Amino acid sequence: MNQTAKPFSLFRTALVSGAIAAISTLAVPGLNFSVNATLKTSPKAIVDEAWQIVNREYVDGTFNHVDWQAVRQDLLSREYTSPEQAYTALQDALEQLDDPYTRFMDPKQYERLTNQTAGELSGVGMQLKVDEESQTLTVVSPIKNSPAMEAGIQAGDQILEIDGHSTEGLSVEKAAEKIRGTVGTQITLRIRRDSAEDFEVTLTRARIELEAVYYRLNQEGNRKIGYIQLREFNSHASEQMLEAIEDLQKQQVDGFVLDLRGNPGGLLRSSIEIARMWMDAGAIVSTVDRAGDRQELRANRTALTDLPAVVLVDKNSASASEIVAGALKDNKRAVIMGDRTFGKALVQSVFSLADGSGLAVTIAHYYTPNGTDISKKGVTPDVEIKLTEAQKKQLSSDPKLVGTDQDPYYSQAISILNAQLVPRPLAVIEGSR
Repeated sequence: MNQTAKPFSLFRTALVSGAIAAISTLAVPGLNFSVNATLKTSPKAIVDEAWQIVNREYVDGTFNHVDWQAVRQDLLSREYTSPEQAYTALQDALEQLDDPYTRFMDPKQYERLTNQTAGELSGVGMQLKVDEESQTLTVVSPIKNSPAMEAGIQAGDQILEIDGHSTEGLSVEKAAEKIRGTVGTQITLRIRRDSAEDFEVTLTRARIELEAVYYRLNQEGNRKIGYIQLREFNSHASEQMLEAIEDLQKQQVDGFVLDLRGNPGGLLRSSIEIARMWMDAGAIVSTVDRAGDRQELRANRTALTDLPAVVLVDKNSASASEIVAGALKDNKRAVIMGDRTFGKALVQSVFSLADGSGLAVTIAHYYTPNGTDISKKGVTPDVEIKLTEAQKKQLSSDPKLVGTDQDPYYSQAISILNAQLVPRPLAVIEGSR
């Protein structure tokens, strides 16, 4: 392996994400091809285009011991009567690599991914769930500055109808598809709130910036603690993180709790930018590509804070989350607390294909600053914590408890911070002895 470091060059929509959740709400635009373009987007041409990308970019030159040339011959020997047939054949071919992160996306799936990583969507701006008890479609919370928030939609509102169609038995994914649409178009929802009479509200779809970062100031005894929850590493995450840290520091916090629980990852660039906000010096992560070339990313003396910090992680903290957690752990910048993380040490690059479909291809392995390969092992926390089934159920059923004294992870983090913080001097009353 060539261990010579060189300038980092993997920022071409590089993904480090344990599980990509498609949450976009944009419709696929209509396609209007010339004859020449149609030839370039014929099913067989798309299959070969995808094969060529994998052949050129895939991290393992042996293709996990698959005869990739034979795969091409097989793909091109077939006749495809529809794009869907070609897509299925391509998906089957990629499965031979035994790499769940190298995958094909049809045009809708690809658009959802690109919108997710962009941190924007077109819709009305609501987080939804199906309530366990009532089995009704329920609003978890409206998104900041969204049409839903402006219209007064509240957490706990039950959505009974979407444009006159009942939501009974509808999954969150199917409901989201119905709510998605073109910016400027309208949608009418019938809503039930507590015991009040059902009512309708008409919303105009808009482009919405998703909240990747949620934060607040918590008063813990005589300490001020900045609690920051990072939900995913999209393209807006770093600017939102910067705002959170700076705002909390203006409020004179004594320390931070950075919550990465359930964060599946996202953009590699975002993870580097955010790590640099917490670290003033030291390595963040290094990658090794197909040729064995090592590329190292380091802090660049742009840290926003040097206050004590505890980072919360769990088994669903993946990829970009593991890069940040691993960097802060190995550099002893923060205490990592919680459960062993997901264990995904791979980097993908996303490629668009000529017909609007896309391809995510694993292009590198990554290692923590100490050279640890966390693949399938995860980042081991400095302080492990195990919840009872009752505690897990309580937290999952009531998200408002997360990051409060009723959250066992957070409570333990406060204990750790209190042990690190210098005791505050006692107040002196003038004239007293």
